[in-house]
Amino acid sequence: MPSFLSGRAVMVTGATSGIGYETARLLAECGATVLLHGRTPDEARAAVKRLLATADIDAELLRPCAADFTRLDEVERLANRVVTGHQYLDVLVNNAAVAAPERHTVTPDGNELAFQVNFLAHYLLTHLLEPVLTTDPGGRVVNVSSSMHRTASIMWNDPNRTRRYSRLAAYAQSRLALTVFAADPRVTAVSVNPGVCDTALMPLYGHEGATPAEGAAHVVRLCDPAVEIVNGAYYDRSERMEPAAGATEERTVKRLNRLADQLVGHSV
Repeated sequence: MPSFLSGRAVMVTGATSGIGYETARLLAECGATVLLHGRTPDEARAAVKRLLATADIDAELLRPCAADFTRLDEVERLANRVVTGHQYLDVLVNNAAVAAPERHTVTPDGNELAFQVNFLAHYLLTHLLEPVLTTDPGGRVVNVSSSMHRTASIMWNDPNRTRRYSRLAAYAQSRLALTVFAADPRVTAVSVNPGVCDTALMPLYGHEGATPAEGAAHVVRLCDPAVEIVNGAYYDRSERMEPAAGATEERTVKRLNRLADQLVGHSV
């Protein structure tokens, strides 16, 4: 494998399975040091062990880390450990995601489950990692989104959907929010739809999909410092496309930031 990411540090959330796992594998095979995030320390360590057993990767390039994104205090502790233990991160890949449950479910923090795991936790993590996210050319955040963001609307007055809940609408809302977040001027970020892939999320889309490795390749391409990006850009696999109408508008970004600050409990 080419080593064009040698010397670069990348954190991948939700890296114990699916697209996140394959993203971590490809990044490490290309020479990057990968902070491999899992929900629990055991899950993260097991993913590292599995990668080392099945891929040609230097063990020094894989560093497990953990936080349950249904608990924002764990996200804060994870960010603090990374800031304390690492001088810099070149890339943050916000990949962790869950399907919204059939029934309305809130986290211990009081947020709708998919909205917190798929968006709010990444919003909080990204801003808490700002001290180590490099501002050098090539530094960036890659938000793994979905084509379903186009079907969504953010319920500004009821983002937790306590009055009107459907799992598809809740999931799509979380993907739209993550796509809008890529246009936040405080970070250099893009969002990408890796395509429908054969992962735990596939039942939301249909019955057939590409392999997780094929989806991960589109994510890894955007981690390459040689790939120039425009802040807020949206990619459908390898093609840059316009996101949903209004997703990059300044007033929408500001409104989402205010909402997210309120829901995570403090201004970031």
